[in-house]
Amino acid sequence: MVHATYSAEVWPAPTAPGPLDATVRLPGSKSLTNRELVLSALADGPSRLRDALIARDTELMTSALASLGARIERDGDDLVVEPGPLTGGASIDVGLAGTLMRFLPPLAALANGDVRFDGDERARLRPMATTILSLRALGVEVDDGGRGTMPFTVRGAGRVEGGLVLIDASESSQFVSGLLLSGARFASGLEVEHRGARLPSLPHIEMTLDALRARGVRAEEQVDERSARWSVPPHRIAGRDVAIEPDLSNAGPFLAAAVLAGGRVAVPGWPGATTQVGDRLREWLAAFGAEVELRDGALVVSGPGVASAPLQPVELDLGAGGELAPTLVGLAAFADGPSVFSGIGHLRGHETDRLAALAAELGAVGIAVDELEDGLVVHGGRPVAGERPWRSYADHRMATTGALLGLVTPGLVVEDVASTAKTLPGFVDLWTRMLP
Repeated sequence: MVHATYSAEVWPAPTAPGPLDATVRLPGSKSLTNRELVLSALADGPSRLRDALIARDTELMTSALASLGARIERDGDDLVVEPGPLTGGASIDVGLAGTLMRFLPPLAALANGDVRFDGDERARLRPMATTILSLRALGVEVDDGGRGTMPFTVRGAGRVEGGLVLIDASESSQFVSGLLLSGARFASGLEVEHRGARLPSLPHIEMTLDALRARGVRAEEQVDERSARWSVPPHRIAGRDVAIEPDLSNAGPFLAAAVLAGGRVAVPGWPGATTQVGDRLREWLAAFGAEVELRDGALVVSGPGVASAPLQPVELDLGAGGELAPTLVGLAAFADGPSVFSGIGHLRGHETDRLAALAAELGAVGIAVDELEDGLVVHGGRPVAGERPWRSYADHRMATTGALLGLVTPGLVVEDVASTAKTLPGFVDLWTRMLP
């Protein structure tokens, strides 16, 4: 069952009057900003995060860390973090942010006193049992009323012994990252072993390990077809001056716009090497027939547009980058045959059930979609605006997918486009300025 938000605010998605020729500068990565904020609050000295993302998810993170004892100030486009003793007695609003609800409970266990977690209505439906059970296995008291979801209270004792914890992280790699980010501050360090089905979004764990290593922590991993284990020893976490990369996942709809409308879109500041899963757009957009080139520090995507010919159908395993699925599934609606997307069963537990939401919204514009246990089959064609708005389900990526389809689907209106402020404030302005 998909729970939609039926906001009175609807946005007429603009259609592209012709091929695009745009350069779109994007703010910093949400995933990197929130990881670095957590590590900065646990560090033994001040940190500066340059070009950090300022959006709902990161503002909720800074508020939460400030309530736990850190001092965080904004200096232009930078965030300056001064760590302080971790204190309890706080109530934390996680909004709908997976990074908050999975990263902060292990940190709260190091505080002295109770820390209560709650968030948006949909947040209470997101999987949290793995975090709760792993903390209990480490000797931390968590009061969740037996629900395995929010709201819950972490009863911090100012210390966590650490050691080995066995978890099933098949619903989200954030369960692993959340434990590792605080693990170096545990008395005996931490070892995390995943036991369960396929682990999604491994690049996000690589991002966490990379951030830890950059702060002097010897983070190690052992991942193969049979097992997955990560470890951090007890260690100081160094303060750091770090430049935050642009958010490559947020680049997805803008780059995909060139595939649908034709012309070119460039995103500058694209790193040559990165742990961000958005870098997979280079190969996954090319699979639809787009021209993709990394040129002078910018990723440039060009396409003839669907006015010339339908897109190529694709068969993609998106297990490493499920957050890109809404954009890619949106493109598949314009292919000349069925496209198969696998490895994304875990998206049912994201901001909304993204598989059901995508199937429902594409169906409403005339595109048949089959739900699989682990993905979707999209029967391509040509979407036509329906009688109702494209529903966003309070999910920023559903909203941007509606905008993407609207480029070449006259009359499409998108519900609750303001949900994009979760990770990309000013989306509407960036989107309209991209058009000729």
